[in-house]
Amino acid sequence: MNLSPRSIITVGQIVTGDKKLSPYRTGPQLVRLFNEYGANDRYGQGFPSRGQYAEDRLRDLNGTAALSALLSQVLDPREFMDTDFKVENVLDYLNKHLRYDGYEVVLHKGQPKIRDLEGVPVEVRHPFEGSEEDGHTFIDEQLRKSETKIQEGDYDGAITNARSLVEAVLAELERQLDENAPDYDGNLVKLYRRVQKLLNLDPGRPDIEQPFKQVLSGLTSIINGLSGISNRMGDRHVRTYKPSKHHAVLVVNSARTLANFLFETQQYQEERAQKTNGSS
Repeated sequence: MNLSPRSIITVGQIVTGDKKLSPYRTGPQLVRLFNEYGANDRYGQGFPSRGQYAEDRLRDLNGTAALSALLSQVLDPREFMDTDFKVENVLDYLNKHLRYDGYEVVLHKGQPKIRDLEGVPVEVRHPFEGSEEDGHTFIDEQLRKSETKIQEGDYDGAITNARSLVEAVLAELERQLDENAPDYDGNLVKLYRRVQKLLNLDPGRPDIEQPFKQVLSGLTSIINGLSGISNRMGDRHVRTYKPSKHHAVLVVNSARTLANFLFETQQYQEERAQKTNGSS
């Protein structure tokens, strides 16, 4: 996705909330948002204006799939929950500007989808390419962001990052394993169940020993917990419970274990399939 300078300014006003069509983001919130997409910034003395910062970071992402991913997150209807803003109003406003660059944003099954005006979807992906090195690098980078937030006392943000990491890994694995994968609708539990079957990790399989069934059932419990705890304690929804440091550490460590196990399972099965095909 490649935007003109004018469109960058327009998108920046939506990201910051300064156009008064979308939720307002403080300086620290903007830093957290852009750090999820490759920035490595800290909010403090000498920080530029919010608008200037957002425009600078959007220019850094311009021409990459990460820009599409960030814009999709900003326009996610869940970001507008419990506010007086309507995502439909933002889309109407943005599309008047984006059409000059050849793009439009539409809601498909409740989620924002960016496509060019010929109807072709625009790539929206995190930098998780599927190789062993790239996969673990992506996981480690996201976990470092969560750990930094814990050190800074931002336990809500750490929980949000941990869930986002698991979502990204599951969505990418499903994309690799199922060419007809449905659009992710925000239901983490349903997404995990689909990937669980694709990876042959269903604890109900009769050929799995009982101790390992218990381990696999434990992974399901982690997913259920991540889904519920991020809704109650994370900063992506109205918070109903204030997390403590040990809560955030538990969530991040659980996400670390789960993400690495799922990725390594996919790598193992892929290598085994290649050996089997090579010997036949």
